[in-house]
Amino acid sequence: MRTASIDGITTRYETAGSGPPLLMFSPGGFNSRLENWSSLGLYSRLGLLDQLTEKYTCITFDRRESGLSGGRVERVTWGHYVAQARGLLDHLGIEQAHLMGGCVGCSAVAAFGLTHPERVSSMVLYSPAGGPRYRMAQQSRFAQHLAYAEEHGLEQVVALATSDDKTFSQDPRVGPWATVIRGDSAFAESYVKWDGDRYQVVVSAMARLLFDRDTVPGAEPEDLMQLDIPALVVPGQDASHATSAARYLEECLPQAEYWDVPVSEQTARTAPARVTEFLDAVQARLR
Repeated sequence: MRTASIDGITTRYETAGSGPPLLMFSPGGFNSRLENWSSLGLYSRLGLLDQLTEKYTCITFDRRESGLSGGRVERVTWGHYVAQARGLLDHLGIEQAHLMGGCVGCSAVAAFGLTHPERVSSMVLYSPAGGPRYRMAQQSRFAQHLAYAEEHGLEQVVALATSDDKTFSQDPRVGPWATVIRGDSAFAESYVKWDGDRYQVVVSAMARLLFDRDTVPGAEPEDLMQLDIPALVVPGQDASHATSAARYLEECLPQAEYWDVPVSEQTARTAPARVTEFLDAVQARLR
């Protein structure tokens, strides 16, 4: 297992393939593990990672608080996810890379592009998470966790999290730090010492600011409209990946290409080829 310490938090990552670097922000919400590019839902049938490694050096990683990466109890923002990705590029000695996000990873890609445009060759935004039902589901998940923590205390949150392997998405009661609690006993010991009232404030603010709109969170539309980075937007089509979210990114990003293909026609033959075509075209202009 390859890891990097970024701002004191362990990040698990892998690299595969050869060619220009492609930093891939994993799908999967609060379980955004690098394996999800090959095993989760839509991505399990597309074969994106296997085919992209034929021409690009693909860098995949567990988002903080996911998989085998670490975490910290704080009001996590999109800026924290950007800092993790930037730190990973620094660790690998990569000055500029193509970025690709799946699902919730699209929000971090957009935020990264705004914060560090000089380090971004292009952005692939695949099935961006967003839409009113998505916002409602995320905020409800946090509300359930906070209600459980208030009633039972953080000691019981730890006990519940360590009693099985359910994620925050599968059982909201365990909270967004469940995987870190399981994997790091020192973290679990410090977690239970948090003042309950302070914990409620931090986590409620995290939920409100991460999921503050009925479209793609992570970046303001006026800022996206000033972003001069080539982008490919691929739509999703369900309650968590509303097609309207993809259209929103198309509308806001000046250099966006929109692949107007329904999810049913996004296949292992068509999807990797379209992404590769886009990346190759951008790469040719960079030469």
